[in-house]
Amino acid sequence: MKDEALTKLDIDQTKTIYLHRGTAEMNRVVIPSEDQNGLNACLAKHFGRAPYFTVVDLDDNSNVSNVNPVLNVSEHRGGTGVAPDHILKLQPNAVIVYDMGMRAIDIFRNANVAVLRANADKVGEVVTAYKENKLKRLTEGCGYNHEHQHQQ
Repeated sequence: MKDEALTKLDIDQTKTIYLHRGTAEMNRVVIPSEDQNGLNACLAKHFGRAPYFTVVDLDDNSNVSNVNPVLNVSEHRGGTGVAPDHILKLQPNAVIVYDMGMRAIDIFRNANVAVLRANADKVGEVVTAYKENKLKRLTEGCGYNHEHQHQQ
């Protein structure tokens, strides 16, 4: 199933990606957010420094079945490790962001997780665009040198 999902992504970069996880088909997206307001949360501008990651599960009919804000515990927020490694533990199909460094894009790409460019300011609006296949794949990093600390 993974090969089919990868093929689908390569053929049409705007299509939703469905990966088989465990015994059931699941569609989960993770979106960096500034607050814990679920679908009303504001998207974070800087992926690694986002205070939260809003996890949105979609059912077989593409209806939102669960929304869960998760605290960012990566090194950018005073914790340990990098944000992509923490997010991969959540088993997403896609991560939706304004921008992201190339290293993070590569981590997700190597794990068969789509990185899509956000086109709205609220989590709910981005989820709607995702369900309607209106998001483009992010293929280039933000250009920051991620060896240094960004200004907040």
